Amino acid sequence: MAETTKAAPAPSRRTRGTRTPRAKDAATPDAPEPNAPTPAADAETLVGYYRQMLLIRRFEERAARAYTEAKIGGYCHLNLGEEATVVGLMAALRPSDYLFTNYREHGYALAKGIGADRVMAELYGRSTGVSKGWGGSMHLFDAEARLLGGYGIVGGQVPLATGAALAVSYKGGDEVVMCHMGDGTAAIGAFHESLNIAALWDLPVVFVVINNGLGMGTTVENSAAEPELYRRGAAYRMESARVDGTNVVAVRDAARVAVERARSQSKPYLLETTSPRLKGHSVVDPARYRSKEEKEALKAADPLARMALELEEAGILSHEDRDALDAKVMAEVDAAAAFADESPAPDVSTLFDYTYATPVPGELRRLPADAVFGS
Repeated sequence: MAETTKAAPAPSRRTRGTRTPRAKDAATPDAPEPNAPTPAADAETLVGYYRQMLLIRRFEERAARAYTEAKIGGYCHLNLGEEATVVGLMAALRPSDYLFTNYREHGYALAKGIGADRVMAELYGRSTGVSKGWGGSMHLFDAEARLLGGYGIVGGQVPLATGAALAVSYKGGDEVVMCHMGDGTAAIGAFHESLNIAALWDLPVVFVVINNGLGMGTTVENSAAEPELYRRGAAYRMESARVDGTNVVAVRDAARVAVERARSQSKPYLLETTSPRLKGHSVVDPARYRSKEEKEALKAADPLARMALELEEAGILSHEDRDALDAKVMAEVDAAAAFADESPAPDVSTLFDYTYATPVPGELRRLPADAVFGS
């Protein structure tokens, strides 16, 4: 069940009272209350969601392993613990809808339908990757899948997604733009500027704040005067909601409401999902800022384990069936890692191929080892 705020009618200029944040020790966001059980969905759909969540989990675990083996370089941020949010959000989109993400985007690429082999190859920096090896973990991009980038600058994707929604509106299309971000992004200027423009111009964009309770290592309660981040939509007369991000069907249903409003009414929407990550900010973060009790609470709230138990108790997926499915997923991930291992690195001569969208006269393509002046 999602908590919602309705967009205020435009002629009204009423002020709203402030709400005192609840005191909380744990560095995890509160789920909406009351937390309703998983809404009904057919068995085949539920198993499909579980399989996608399992693929993301095993893929990210393999990526963490590859990072320790020095097969993945640079920064690497994982979706461990956020699988229900990822799959639920993507289930609400059409293939023609656009997605902008931040740097924690591996799971979104997989759920958007991009092959695990191409995603893993990009993490390895290989030419067979989705960004031809030049993007790496933080910069996945696939125009055909309409994944228009992972962005390493906090909030860098938000104005771009708003601009894409303006383009859709200008052309009269029925596509929706979804822009996801972490909770820390809700504090920066570009977030507020983008929401303001989207509301003024009635743009078909859904802003999604993935609230995992921590901006790197700082709790939302210590960084946000209003830690219930979906309430920020009220400042722009924007309808908004907060949903339990560990419940895949609840996320899907909340996202469908947001997407339908953007598609049919050309109105922006702000959706917040409470979705704690199981590990640190990145693979190299040991998360020492979390207490032992917090870590135990996170483990108990694992959305993958929770859904597995629910499916077993409902008689939809037995323990044996689950093991068989896990084996198939592991085989897919192993094959993706082998594909990445065997793929070639991009040729140095292609380094500047995508600097500009069209040829630029006098473009400098000198490499560091090249002579400043020709012979």
